Amino acid sequence: MPEHETMERAEQDRREGKAPTTQAGEFIREEMHHIREGKHGARSTKQAIAIGLSKARRAGVKLPPPRKGKASAKTRKSAARAYRAGQRGRKRKPSRRRSRAITRALKREGHAAASHMALARQTKRVARRRTAAQRRRIGLKAAHSRTPAQRRASARKAARTRARRSAARAARA
Repeated sequence: MPEHETMERAEQDRREGKAPTTQAGEFIREEMHHIREGKHGARSTKQAIAIGLSKARRAGVKLPPPRKGKASAKTRKSAARAYRAGQRGRKRKPSRRRSRAITRALKREGHAAASHMALARQTKRVARRRTAAQRRRIGLKAAHSRTPAQRRASARKAARTRARRSAARAARA
């Protein structure tokens, strides 16, 4: 069961008209926190994200399952089940025995899946699958949601990174 604060944040996102993926992001964030604080683990960053998405769907976020060809049949079926459960609303209490079994299985997994490095690696892997045009559009959209001061700070940070990388390249040569 997701925490009350997560539900509230997702609800706030919904009221503000944000995309279902943004609302689901709150549940993924919660999952990362759980792994970091040692509540349980995950085999991979992908699994941690999948748990968060499933929670979001079950909580009623209107995030439809992936289309054919985007994910395996097994994943699609599982996502469809979670989506239906969320749209239906709670009929009965979750099985105590099953919940415990899931938690115990996840407790045996590692905690590196939620590390900053693992998340960055996963993000880069997903970004590489996108075309340059898609990446550019995403970047522009992100820039539009920032204030001028935030944009300046981002530009400064990018300039610093470029300078540091070119210095490192020069030192290697």
